[in-house]
Amino acid sequence: MFNEEKRLDRPYRWAMIGGGRGSQIGYIHRSSALRDGLFELVAGAFDINPERAKSFGTAIGVNEDRCYADYKEMLAREAGRDDGVEVVSIATPNKFHYQMCKDSLEAGLHIVCEKPLCFTSAEAEELKKIAEENKRMICVTYGYTGHQMVHQARKMIENGDLGEIRIINMQFAHGWHSEEVEANDPGTKWRVSPEVAGPTYVLGDIGTHSLYMAELMVPDFKIEKLMCSRQSFIKSRAPLEDNAFVLMNLKGGAVANLWASAVNAGGIHEQKIRVVGSKASIEWWDEHPNQLSYEIQGQPKQLLDRGHGYLYSDDACVAADRIGCGHSEGLFESWSNLYNAFGFAMKAADNNDKKALESLEFPGIDAGIDGVKFLENCVESADNGSIWVDFK
Repeated sequence: MFNEEKRLDRPYRWAMIGGGRGSQIGYIHRSSALRDGLFELVAGAFDINPERAKSFGTAIGVNEDRCYADYKEMLAREAGRDDGVEVVSIATPNKFHYQMCKDSLEAGLHIVCEKPLCFTSAEAEELKKIAEENKRMICVTYGYTGHQMVHQARKMIENGDLGEIRIINMQFAHGWHSEEVEANDPGTKWRVSPEVAGPTYVLGDIGTHSLYMAELMVPDFKIEKLMCSRQSFIKSRAPLEDNAFVLMNLKGGAVANLWASAVNAGGIHEQKIRVVGSKASIEWWDEHPNQLSYEIQGQPKQLLDRGHGYLYSDDACVAADRIGCGHSEGLFESWSNLYNAFGFAMKAADNNDKKALESLEFPGIDAGIDGVKFLENCVESADNGSIWVDFK
């Protein structure tokens, strides 16, 4: 079970860019980061409007003189303080991610960034180079992968419980944008704007969650080639897709597919992953995150429950379990596990402790790069008649 006594000498001084009043994701960042005492929110550029930035920041307990409307001003002024920020979370629309990450790294800060990390793989590789030069860490918020049963699935696959992996079936297909909701919702409108969201909508917004989930669960998940078909059922969203299908051939002979959609009418969230092996299959569904379906060929289906003694007890599985079996855990616990791992990763990096760093599981810069490359390849395939493309 989660070890509450495992703490840092002191919390990291933390700031946010974005995530202010009306933000869809800001609260979950704050709730998750602050839960275990590894982070202390001391500053923020919560809004580009000075009054809103100040009123929101002070309302959640940040000193008025450390509530900024301009993130660059925040970086400059905090750098001049003995108690300046050490890590920043970027919770803004996509088009700002690259420059904000770059500026924050060059200011000497560790970074937690929303996905996708940036628009191009060249930008992503540049961020990795800057991070390495400055010995800073980057975490990309694929926040669903902190659930205990996701790590249980990974361990079962690693240990050969499923046999040879043959098929990975992924989907993230909700129905909340089955109509043109963005007409009256600024929080949705930017997601369907190429200038703000980038070259994709659902593939980048939710499809990359499924990609990283597969990469975490299946350690040998490496795409060799893919074919993508994407649609804009709400025509005003074109050229960005609100529905997409991706077929993948993986190195080693396995195959995978992904359905990403915002127009699956009636679907609440519908994020699922099914991994099929030669002996058995497993399936995880984020609407029932405390259970993992385990199906051995020729035997009745088993539902494995979080927190039980029959689960694997490696560090990742145990650390992800925060309360005994029978009690439900959800998305906030999953995100807290991500922030917790990243807190210790920052400490390991600051101490140049490579062994400790390698023992921690979180979606780092390479996961961010993989997501951006995946989107580039999907766009290349779809926009050229849904052809097969070699994964670059």
